[in-house]
Amino acid sequence: MENFNAFVDGLSDAVFFKVPLFGAQIELAQGYVKAIAPDGGLPGGDFDFPVVSVGATENALMAAVLCNGTSRLINAAREPEIVDLCRLLTAMGAEIEGIGTSELTIHGAKRLHGATYRVMPDRIEAGSYACAAAIPGGDVRLEGAEAEDMGSTLHALRNIGVHVESDAKGVNIAADGKLKAVNLSTAPYPGLATDMQAQLMALLTVAEGTSVLTETIFENRYMHVPELSRMGANIEVSGRTAIVQGQPGLTGAEVMATDLRASMSLVIAALAAEGETQIRRIYHLDRGYERLEEKLQAIGAQIERVGDD
Repeated sequence: MENFNAFVDGLSDAVFFKVPLFGAQIELAQGYVKAIAPDGGLPGGDFDFPVVSVGATENALMAAVLCNGTSRLINAAREPEIVDLCRLLTAMGAEIEGIGTSELTIHGAKRLHGATYRVMPDRIEAGSYACAAAIPGGDVRLEGAEAEDMGSTLHALRNIGVHVESDAKGVNIAADGKLKAVNLSTAPYPGLATDMQAQLMALLTVAEGTSVLTETIFENRYMHVPELSRMGANIEVSGRTAIVQGQPGLTGAEVMATDLRASMSLVIAALAAEGETQIRRIYHLDRGYERLEEKLQAIGAQIERVGDD
């Protein structure tokens, strides 16, 4: 494995440490990460994740498949995306045991080969469009969405009062405008994905009653709250808990996207708000939602991109 440099936000300068992951050394300096493999390549080994992390599991998994020996990933993430990556790597010649469990055993290969593989549908994108359809009381079919991978999201939507039906080819979402307050808590899979928290919060801003959301995965994941408040949402945050008092309606405002899922929550809220909403810094949206405005226009939304802000 060759040395590589990757930019990492928020790293302080002149920080150096070593991580014994499969024998690699990691240096953090001047805002960059430098990973150094020992001569002869990575030998492999066991790694026990201190916390469940999708991104960390994916990176360790991709390193392990080309290690010289056998590796074990303990307390690995079990999200459908991890399973999908394992299946792709297996199709390319990797040998992985325990797929779908929290412990993966990988027997390193000298090299992988090409393969043809169909990547799974994006369950977070599908869940986001489900919220977008539900908040104004709409009806939409999510072609290709896999209900089995969206269990916690669909369960939350049903509790909120959204009508959900599914078959082998997709998921149907319908709402009559009568949304109910719920208590939700994010958790590692198969729990409610943290990447659906902001979108569901937007939906709950117009639900009848008081909802309580608890974020257990990431700190500072409520940056969308002040922006939703500009639109008339009544939300109070205390630590990892957000209390949402449902309102009869929202009003359009100028708001700013702070991250990928937060930006989608503002789009969802805007679909139900009276008047015009302008969302700035929409480049966050493009990281996870391809041609979003075109897709929403196709089901009746009045939305347009007016710049690259």
